[in-house]
Amino acid sequence: MKKFNLVKMVAVIAAMTLMLAACGNNEAGPANTDDATQAEETAVEETDAEETTEEVDTEEVDAEENDTEETTEQEETTEQEGTSEARTVEITDINGVVEVPVNPQRVVALDNRTFETLSNWGIELVAAPKPVMPADSPYVSDEAVQDIGNHREPNLEIIAAVDPELVIVGQRFASFAEDIQALVPSAAVINLNFDVSEEAEAAGDNLVEGLKNSTVALGEIFDKTDEAAALIENFENSIADVKAAYNGEDTVMSVVVSGGEIGFSAPSSGRVWGPMYEVFDWVPSLSLADATSDHQGDDVSVEAIAQSNPDWLFVLDRDAATASEEESTPAHDVINNAPALQNVTAITQGNMVYAPADTYTNESIQTYIKLFNDIATAFAK
Repeated sequence: MKKFNLVKMVAVIAAMTLMLAACGNNEAGPANTDDATQAEETAVEETDAEETTEEVDTEEVDAEENDTEETTEQEETTEQEGTSEARTVEITDINGVVEVPVNPQRVVALDNRTFETLSNWGIELVAAPKPVMPADSPYVSDEAVQDIGNHREPNLEIIAAVDPELVIVGQRFASFAEDIQALVPSAAVINLNFDVSEEAEAAGDNLVEGLKNSTVALGEIFDKTDEAAALIENFENSIADVKAAYNGEDTVMSVVVSGGEIGFSAPSSGRVWGPMYEVFDWVPSLSLADATSDHQGDDVSVEAIAQSNPDWLFVLDRDAATASEEESTPAHDVINNAPALQNVTAITQGNMVYAPADTYTNESIQTYIKLFNDIATAFAK
């Protein structure tokens, strides 16, 4: 009996112990769960806060970078615009240094030595002297190019009306430079003229250096420095070829044919031929103490020309550039129909060179390159 009671008591105590343990677990379980849940929620909130902070920081950095990029772009654009607006080049003409805008949009050209170069480079003009330009120049047929007339009665008011940025003066219009500058004071006016008259101390050097300097100036103004350099190289090569081909002994006679008459083109100065005697050291067949640089040549009889019996005859047909075939007699016919010249060595030997037909209105560097090449070929035959 005592044994049974003892076993029963042990069983009761064990049961109570189990019940107490169970109660303890139930009470602790929810608390632990709540704590874990709260910890998890706190961690999530902290993570979200960190992510939000990172996003804000990233947005601020992006904004700062965008602001920096925009500022840089604006500064670059401003610098480019400022450079474009202020871009000029200093050109030295016969009067000094002139500040000229690079790639001017409104250009007036009055120098016959520049027309072909400007045309070949695609430079648009707003005005030009069409009556003294080669008939086949694209500027002559372009109605957008205003015609200021020839140099004898120019309409300079047209220059003011077209509001140019640049006016290129030279040769026939050289004497109008000051008047033009007064009409368009805000424009750059450059005078590219050079002296090859009888007053010039070195007409030959003036011709060569004048053509080269003008070409350099145009190249700098219109961003065509490579093209200008190529022209000058061809020009210098053509001069070298003539010097190499000339034997240093043959006599030379140069003439200008105009209105069916043969005029004497004196050595050393004047239009086209004269300066070449200095450049190439030619031996003239005839010299005159009172020779001039008249554009039609000096009045020397055909008999006097024939008596000098030149080995070479160089001819400029003035009318070929200014009149139609119906209005004039070609220089070739005038020479061949002059009885006094038919026994001259130059004619019997076929030693004649005719300047390009438009030379009188187109004394460009291109014209001289062609002419010098023709002379070198003739000398070398």
